[in-house]
Amino acid sequence: MREVIDFDEIDEHGPQSYDATFNDITVADVDRFEVTGVGPVRIEASAEKGGPHEYVVDGSVQFTADFDCSRCLEPYPFANTSNFHVRFRPRPAGTPENEEVEITEAEELDVEFYIEREVPLRDLALEQVQLSIPMKPLCDENCLGLCPNCGANRNRESCRCEEPATDERWGALAGFREQLAKKKEV
Repeated sequence: MREVIDFDEIDEHGPQSYDATFNDITVADVDRFEVTGVGPVRIEASAEKGGPHEYVVDGSVQFTADFDCSRCLEPYPFANTSNFHVRFRPRPAGTPENEEVEITEAEELDVEFYIEREVPLRDLALEQVQLSIPMKPLCDENCLGLCPNCGANRNRESCRCEEPATDERWGALAGFREQLAKKKEV
């Protein structure tokens, strides 16, 4: 199993295919507080020359993970398969290694810049896992979340709180809707 995309090998032998499974990607690697467990991560990719000093990698990543729901905080399983398209170009001359490179054109959104002529498959797989995680993972699209007063999980039990929780800081906006309605009538 080749675990590195080697641009010199592509230059010499043409397009290359890669297939690897990583069992060592951890929750700490993913670095998202909602993720409580990560299963094996499988990457399939093909790499080819895209132009002078440019390499194009297309592929897919499959993984399973355990998340905590952003609304009710209950754990739930997550499985994902996502396709990716990445273009690798040499880092612009004069740009320090740790400095971000400004993207000036919309078509550069899929570009990554390299210094070394090798890209570890594990790093590429991990990046695609991180990009596949929803901003707000939900156990269900219709999750009711926790009651802000008593903390009951409203998916499993009815809340006995009588008044909906309102934040006093929003008090200044309390009559705003009515004022807008009156202005529209005039």
